[in-house]
This record gives sequence, structure tokens and C-alpha cells, in this order.
Amino acid sequence: MRLLLAVLLLLAGCSAAPPPPAPAELKVVGYYPSWGTYARDFQVADVAADQLTHLLYAFGKVDDGRCAPGDPWADYGKPAGGNIAELGRLKQRNPRLKILWSFGGWSGSAGFSKAAEDPAAFAESCRALIRDPRWAGVFDGIDIDWEYPNACGETCDTSGPGALAALLAALRGKVGLVTAAVPGDAGKLRKADYAAAARHADWLGAMTYDFYGTGPGRGPTAAHSPLTAYPGIPSPAATAETTVRTLRDLGVPAGKILLGVGFYGRGWTGVAAATPGATATGQAPGRYAPGIEDYEVLSSRCPPTGTIGGTSYAACGGQWWSYDTPATIRIKMEYARSNALGGAFAWELSGDTKDATLLRAMSSVLR
Repeated sequence: MRLLLAVLLLLAGCSAAPPPPAPAELKVVGYYPSWGTYARDFQVADVAADQLTHLLYAFGKVDDGRCAPGDPWADYGKPAGGNIAELGRLKQRNPRLKILWSFGGWSGSAGFSKAAEDPAAFAESCRALIRDPRWAGVFDGIDIDWEYPNACGETCDTSGPGALAALLAALRGKVGLVTAAVPGDAGKLRKADYAAAARHADWLGAMTYDFYGTGPGRGPTAAHSPLTAYPGIPSPAATAETTVRTLRDLGVPAGKILLGVGFYGRGWTGVAAATPGATATGQAPGRYAPGIEDYEVLSSRCPPTGTIGGTSYAACGGQWWSYDTPATIRIKMEYARSNALGGAFAWELSGDTKDATLLRAMSSVLR
């Protein structure tokens, strides 16, 4: 009997270790874009703040290596104080909500290369900005959306693999919460030291969307934010699962990784097949840019016709779209929970329905 017990204990010790426990409070994070106040008419007051733990206001800009407002009129110039004043009122109604000012973005990341030359000065400028008397107390921290450190996005950076970590380290202790958005592309993740970045950040938000559908639009059609690979996927590594695995392999703790979810779809036109993998003649028309449309519009105009790789797709009138639905978002949130991730974030809230269908699906699993 003792021998049997010893063997069982030995086998238990050799078995694969279970995943680490999930953080005590999983984070439900949403980006509010300053431009939501314009054509989309999605105001700060429209945010379903009770479903969020954190709200990220996008975007401030990095001007000559320093933090600066991104859109002065929308931020604080319009009547009733602008978006930032509205954020303050939203926080008063939801005192547990944390609000961060996000800097950079796809078209606003060029200034980070200059900031990386003097991280201390950059951090001091960010501290001074969020403590400006006009909105003191609104912001609980800074989010860095650098696309991409030591790699190429709209512009290319050659600051070195430690540049992002240096910026986050300089911010630490000066601005409260410190977070960063990081690439979904595994190749770009290997260009910078994201393990070091994670040591100085409260979390890293993995941009696990836009894997496909951002090119000229000739196809093959493919899900833009697959959770897992599927038969016929153009690149088996272009999945959220691969992104998370890469971050973990690089040394980022699971509890500091947030899974990214897009509240929009990517689409093609001139498509004859209802399933993924078909050719197309171009990008499908979108209200604000070709090939992209909000979930609120697609859910009624081109409703889902199938699911693949943990996300949905839709065929209608010669168009083919891929986007997440409440059902696929719940699948992704279960993945985040079962893999002990820190939670998830949405890019971005104005694409949701008026009653926050997608955000509520996120929150229903994580909170």
C-alpha cells in the first residue's frame, strides 16, 4: 500500500503543472476614442461604465518626445468641458472605474522614438499632463500604445529592444497605473523585450485582431481575429492563441496579459463563396474606411452565417465579413479565464450596439 502511494505521488509530481490561478479581479477594459464624439455620436455618457473595470481614453499624442493632448477641441475645448470633463462626471457616477489616458495608436506612434531618447523627461511630461488643474483627479494612469517598438507599423522604429521597458519604468511611480498595448504578431513580439516591459506594467494588452483584411482586398478571405487556427487559414500562427503563447514563452506572466477583442469587422467584396478562403475583388465598403465596419452595423446588415477559429463570419450580397459576436466573445473570455489571463480589453467601444451587447458579453464571463 505504501509502495502504491509512493508511486502515485511520484506520478503526480511528474505530471504537467496546472495553470497558475487567475488574478483575483479579472479586468474588463474598453477604449473610448476621442473621435467617437464626432460622426459616430458616441459620447462619454453613452459608455456602459458599470460593465468596465478600466476605461482607456484614446489618444493623446507624443509631440517632440513629450505627452500632449491629441485633439484639444474634443478633449477639453467643446462645450461643457469636452470629453475629459465628461470622463470626470462618468467617474463620479462610477467611483470604482479607473480611467487611463492612452497615447500613440497606429497613426500616432512616431513620437515614441524621440521619447525613448529621454524616458525620464517623457515620464515627467505625462505626469504633468494628467495632473493639469483643468482635469486633476480624472486620470488614474497612462497607457502606451506604441505601434511598434523596434519594429515597423505606419512608421518604423529602431530604438532597440529595451526602449518600451525604459519608458514604462520611467512612468512607474509617477502616474499611477502603467499599461501598454502590444502587437498580436508573434514576429513583432520578438523584436522587443516584452518580459522587461511587463515587469514595469500593470498589464500588457495584446492586440489580437487585424490578422487579416488590412491589405488590398484580393483575398483569400480569412477571419481577422481568430482565437485558434482552422483548416485553410493563410497562416496558422496568426491567431490569438499563438500571441498569448508567444508572450508566455518570452517570459510575460499570464496574469499580466489581456486578450484583445475588436468591436468591428473586416470585409471583402466580389466574393462568391460563403466560407473562408475565397478570392475577392476588393475591400468591402465601410462608412468611414474601406474594409472595416462597426459591429453595430454588421450585426443587422450582414448577420453571421458561420463560425470558425473561435470567431464569426458572414456572407451577404457578394460581401464577406469576419467579426466577433456575443457568442464568440464569450468563447474568447472563457479562454482568457481558463488560461489565467488578467482579463480582456475592447478596441473600441463606439463599435458596439447602443445597449453594449458585446461589452456585456465580455463582462458576463470575466466579472
